[in-house]
Amino acid sequence: MKKHEHDTHSYDRCMSELGVLEDALYVIGGKWKLKIIIALREARTIRFNELQRMVAGISARVLSNELKDLELNGFIKRNVYDSTPVIIEYELTDYSDTLEKVLQSLVEWGHMHREKIRKDSRKARKT
Repeated sequence: MKKHEHDTHSYDRCMSELGVLEDALYVIGGKWKLKIIIALREARTIRFNELQRMVAGISARVLSNELKDLELNGFIKRNVYDSTPVIIEYELTDYSDTLEKVLQSLVEWGHMHREKIRKDSRKARKT
């Protein structure tokens, strides 16, 4: 393979990976989506107001929009029970289980990064 062909192949692969990563971050990125998913993992099924209390700091409007996005992408299911008053609950779908390794990796990395920042901060104070 000529050097130019290798460079083109690497560039194409890189662009493909960036595109896929962009898609993934669009679906689960932002300040709230993963927090909502984690809260739902703990509660299994939950009503809107309970979920809003669990995800501290989120407004009702933002929560509503995030839930719609998560439902559209197949991560949650909205259950409406025909009663008086109408009861609406949210639950994770089986598809949300596909995020298990991603979430675990992010938690592990978050612990490692937090510890690194603490160590770096201590070192900086000593000098």
